[in-house]
Amino acid sequence: MTTTLAATTTHTAAAADLTLSGSDQGIVIAVGVIALVALVIAFVLRAGVLAAGQGTPKMREISEAVQEGAAAYLGRQFRTLGIFVVIVFALLFVLPANTTGERIGRSIFFLVGAGFSAAIGYLGMWLSTRANVRVAAAANEPGGRDAAMRIAFRTGGTVGLATTGLGLLGTAIVVLVYTGEAPKVLEGFGFGAALLAMFMRVGGGIFTKAADVGADLVGKVEQGIPEDDPRNAATIADNVGDNVGDCAGMAADLFESYAVTLVASLILGSAAFGAKGLIFPLIVPAIGVLTAIIGVYITKPRAGEAGLTTINRSFYISAVISAVLCGVAAFVYLPGSFADLGVAAVANETGNPALIAFIAVIIGIVLAAVILWLTGYFTGTETKPTNDVADASLTGAATVVLAGISVGFESAVYTALVIAGAVYGAFLLSGSLIVALFMIALAGCGLLTTVGVIVAMDTFGPVSDNAQGVAEMSGEVSEQGAQILTELDAVGNTTKAITKGIAIATAVLAATALFGSYSDAILQAMVTAGEAIEVFTANVVSPATLVGMLLGACVVFLFSGLAVNAVSRAAGAVVYEVRRQFRDIPGIMEGTTKPEYGKVVDIVTRDSLRELATPGLLAVFAPIAVGFGLGVGPLAGYLAGTIATGTLMAVFLANSGGAWDNAKKIVEDGRHGGKGSPAHEATVIGDTVGDPFKDTAGPAINPLLKVMNLVSVLIAPAVVTLTVGSGANEGIRYAIAAVALVIIIAAVVVSKRRASALHADQPQPA
Repeated sequence: MTTTLAATTTHTAAAADLTLSGSDQGIVIAVGVIALVALVIAFVLRAGVLAAGQGTPKMREISEAVQEGAAAYLGRQFRTLGIFVVIVFALLFVLPANTTGERIGRSIFFLVGAGFSAAIGYLGMWLSTRANVRVAAAANEPGGRDAAMRIAFRTGGTVGLATTGLGLLGTAIVVLVYTGEAPKVLEGFGFGAALLAMFMRVGGGIFTKAADVGADLVGKVEQGIPEDDPRNAATIADNVGDNVGDCAGMAADLFESYAVTLVASLILGSAAFGAKGLIFPLIVPAIGVLTAIIGVYITKPRAGEAGLTTINRSFYISAVISAVLCGVAAFVYLPGSFADLGVAAVANETGNPALIAFIAVIIGIVLAAVILWLTGYFTGTETKPTNDVADASLTGAATVVLAGISVGFESAVYTALVIAGAVYGAFLLSGSLIVALFMIALAGCGLLTTVGVIVAMDTFGPVSDNAQGVAEMSGEVSEQGAQILTELDAVGNTTKAITKGIAIATAVLAATALFGSYSDAILQAMVTAGEAIEVFTANVVSPATLVGMLLGACVVFLFSGLAVNAVSRAAGAVVYEVRRQFRDIPGIMEGTTKPEYGKVVDIVTRDSLRELATPGLLAVFAPIAVGFGLGVGPLAGYLAGTIATGTLMAVFLANSGGAWDNAKKIVEDGRHGGKGSPAHEATVIGDTVGDPFKDTAGPAINPLLKVMNLVSVLIAPAVVTLTVGSGANEGIRYAIAAVALVIIIAAVVVSKRRASALHADQPQPA
């Protein structure tokens, strides 16, 4: 361990002394230019989407109501989150840093990361709320399937290219301005992106699923009316939710995945490969930007081709192009020997740096492709698992729920094994720990080359879903147009599930790489404190480390439970409000009176903003309580517990929810009696159970993992300073842990005591 300590200290010192040659600076500038090109292409795609026809006045009226509700919600959410951002900005100044420049840069770029994450989320919401009516109008035209699909996918392409462009631009600026200090400054950039994305994911997820569950339970189950029937007061809120949850929330989530993976890559790359390791992780996603542009423009359905086949083909083509170009970049830019890197600590390593870096990138690209296939298999409408869930509807809702849970459990195992194989395969590429961790981070960069297309696939889902809602509520779309939109909606359900699977894979790769950054931060802090001792004297069989692992697993379960429970409470309030309107407002069912849509929007807005605080506080303060209370060894166990449990939990929740949703689509298309049948009612119940699984708790685990890892990296020097050396102070250390624990307990207690809408005196089914 003493040897490892010395080696890592050398890495850290080398990273701080890095200077970029003129050619390296030119490459960083070129990367920045590519990022700007991505933003320009995104603007061009946006203009193309907005140029499409908007359909009838009735369709535009419905779309405008959705736009108004989504903008109002995000405005209130950003004002609420502004308080958290200001507090964290101030706290980052207090945490230790090597230089004043690092401390200031880390705090400033925390704001930049948070601002970029918010901007991506807002763009996703803004454009998708305008694309829905255009997709519906296109589907209503003769031969409109191709046009509708193109508009929906290019809406996602706009957001995807903006995601990659801003992520790459921010990182390139930090590297160019701060160079040796860039890794520390990027910790703030990644933390800002991850923190805001987590809050947007939780808040948007609660909003969308509270409205969706409430609308389904009263509309479909109790009243027997279609999903987007305008007589249902929750329909506008449901359509608003698709945009603030699936578009704004997921776009911010994938942006922070992009940013955090780059952060981990640059931290470890500068330690392992020196200046080359600081530049190469920028080159790989820059190539991804170019291939994303290709992927978006080649997405054109062939005659008689299924929509999912078209989208998958574009993904695979762009992935292959990325692999080839990354191979060229690796062998042109990186040397063939570790001795030529100029990093003393790895000069004696054997092997070819260019070759192993290329293999690591390929591992990430292949991982994305395998997860795309695996998730599609478990959630697609044409495959056996989802059809088995649909067939279970013949025996009632209970068997539908059980079948969906079974699909989720099984798919989580296979997905986790694939991710574990990718992580371990990248790790085995080098015998040096720091180089092996860098390879894991590079695998994440390889996966990032597909992010532009992945975001396009994800946004495609809610845009198609909203388009179907606009069509059904307006009643002005032909039968053929409605069938086109139903098909695109089913494809969108699968693409959303696929992107969730790839997002969790990115989270695991980034979290594993950040785990290495956490170890490096501890070792550096210990040397600064004058202590050359073992960091993790407590290995995995130590009770302290095991306790940390258990606590990490517990946080994932508690976080998921809080998110699902928040949806349950808010959905209950929606159910009672919709029932009240059916009971108290004459003429709704006859279609002569318009429901009070705004009241349901207000309910879910209020409840989602109120409920997002508790999971957010848990994510930030739990690692603080463990780190300062138990020490760096148990905190390492804590992170391992969250990564392992979070991977399985996120995939289970996402895939079971996706299977339930598409099983409902299968029955609605005519299987087992179609709409209105007992089988349909059973699948609706399964879908409502799955809604908070796949769109609230499951996706929110992705940023949760990275927020907790980044918090741990940021507090590690302070924990060490208060634990060993001349600055040791157990009183302050335990006081910080106690304050963090009190905040967590208070947040959970307040959440539990919050008045539930479920009272016996509330309106019963009409």
